[in-house]
Amino acid sequence: MSIQKSIDLFARAQKSIPGGVNSPVRAFKSVGGDPIFMQKAKGAYLYDADGNRYIDYIASWGPLILGHAYEPVVKAIQEKALLSTSFGAPTELEIEMAELIISMVPNVDLIRMVSSGTEACMSAVRLARGYTGKNKIIKFEGCYHGHADSFLVKAGSGLATLNIQTVPGVTAGVAADTLTCAYNDLAAVQQLVEKNKGEVAAIIIEPVAGNMGCVLPEPGFLEGIREICDAENIVFIFDEVMTGFRLAKGGAQEKLNVKADLVTYGKVIGAGMPVGAFGGKREIMECIAPLGSVYQAGTLSGNPLAMIAGYTLLNELKSRAEIYTSLENKTKRLKQGIDEVLKSKKIPYTINQLGSMISIFFTEEKVTDFGGAARSNTTLFNTLFHKLLNSGIYLPPSAFESWFLNDALSEQDIEDTINAIDRSL
Repeated sequence: MSIQKSIDLFARAQKSIPGGVNSPVRAFKSVGGDPIFMQKAKGAYLYDADGNRYIDYIASWGPLILGHAYEPVVKAIQEKALLSTSFGAPTELEIEMAELIISMVPNVDLIRMVSSGTEACMSAVRLARGYTGKNKIIKFEGCYHGHADSFLVKAGSGLATLNIQTVPGVTAGVAADTLTCAYNDLAAVQQLVEKNKGEVAAIIIEPVAGNMGCVLPEPGFLEGIREICDAENIVFIFDEVMTGFRLAKGGAQEKLNVKADLVTYGKVIGAGMPVGAFGGKREIMECIAPLGSVYQAGTLSGNPLAMIAGYTLLNELKSRAEIYTSLENKTKRLKQGIDEVLKSKKIPYTINQLGSMISIFFTEEKVTDFGGAARSNTTLFNTLFHKLLNSGIYLPPSAFESWFLNDALSEQDIEDTINAIDRSL
C-alpha cells in the first residue's frame, strides 16, 4: 500500500501548521510513522489522498453513529446552506433542537448550544462554580474534557499519547483548584471532598471513559459519587461528548441509570460538525445569562448548519431504537472474534467494551483506571496499529483512545477486521 501523497502532504503541512496537524493525536507521534491524509469518506470507509480504502473505527471520534456522509444529513445541510450559513440571531431550528434533546435525555430541563465539547465542559464548570459559590473541582486521572486550562491537569488521551506530564501556560492557581484522583476510586473521592470541605463546586467525569481507552465504571462508583454530591451540594457533571446518544438515545444517564446535574455534549449533536452543548437541571441552568449572572456567549452558538445536521441524526436515532441493538451486536461480535484470536496466540490482553465503544489493552490485569491502561504493552499496540493500517483497517492512532463503531459497518467488515488482526499478530 502506497501512502506517498500523504507523506508529501505531511512534509508540506509542517511548513505552515505546528507539527503539521491541527490536533495533536493526528500526528501519529504515539504510534510512529507519518499520518494519513484523508480525501473522502462514505459509510464505514475512509479514502486517503492516495486512493487507499480503510474500514473506519474512529467515526470522527464518535459522532458518526450512522456512518460517513449519511445521505439524509448531507441533504439537510445542503438545503439549509442555501438559506445562509450563519445568522448571529435566533432561529426556530434552535428551539426544535433543544426540544428534541430534552425529549431524549433524562434529567435535562434546559440546554444551551455552544461550538465545541471543550466549550461545553468549560461552561458547565463555570456554571457550577457560579451556582454553588465554590471554586474547586474534582476530575479523574485519564479523563479528558477538552483543552481548557483546568482540564489539562492529569488529563488522558492526547496528553498521554504525547507523554506530556505538565502543561506550560496552566497557572498554579488553576492547578490548585483542580483536584484529581484515580478513576473508579470512590474512597479517594470521599477523602478529597472531606479534605476540601465546603470548597468543591463540581465533580466532572466521563461516565464511561474513552480517553484512556474504553474504561467502564465499576458497579457502585458513579452511584457513590451521586450520593456524595447530594450530601455536599456538589454539582455532578457528566461529560457525554463521547457517550451521548451513542450508548443509548439518552446517553450514559439512561444506559447506566445514574442521574447527573449537568451534562455536556460535543460533535455528536451536529452529526460530526463543530458544535457542543451543556444542559441539566432548571435551577442550575437558570443561572446562565441572560437569566442569571454566569456569563457565556458565542456568535456561532446554534449555527444553522450544525443544528440541522444534528437534528436530522438525532431524530433518526430517537425513532429507530433498533440502531443501538445493531451497533451493540456488531461490537460484541468484534469483541468475540478478537478474544478468540488473542487466546489462540497466548498474548496477554484484556478487552473493555460497552455498547459500541471498545478497546484492547495488551495486559493480563483488569483495566479500571489510567494506571492500568498505562501499564499495558503499548509497543505491541503500535505494531498492530501499523499492520492493520497496511491491511486497510483504521484504528485510533493511540493506545489511549476508545474505538467507535458505526452502524454502516457490515458483518463482512467485522469479519475482515478480525481476520486482519489474526494475520497481523
